[in-house]
Amino acid sequence: MIGLIVRLLINALALVLMTFIVPGLHLASFSTAIFAALVWGLVNTLVRPIFSFFTFPLQILTLGLFTLVINAAMLALTAKLVPGFSIQSFSSAFIGALVLSIISLILTHIFK
Repeated sequence: MIGLIVRLLINALALVLMTFIVPGLHLASFSTAIFAALVWGLVNTLVRPIFSFFTFPLQILTLGLFTLVINAAMLALTAKLVPGFSIQSFSSAFIGALVLSIISLILTHIFK
């Protein structure tokens, strides 16, 4: 249970840092970031596997690079579901998803 809460807070912090780095992304508050991290986790758990299954041939064709597009789509879906979290364009979502992955990886490594 503690591990889940720590992971949620790491993702929330990563979302906040991402909005400072990537233009076109906006979070209203840290509580919005916590809610967005929760939704981000649910979207990645429930929607992403289905999306990945149907785009598998495209992922094979692009040698896995299409996964970046999937991550951007999941981030955009999260922004649509969370009030107070907005993304101006798909390119912002694409760069944001890439930055979010890197920041989350670094923070997870630091806090584990």
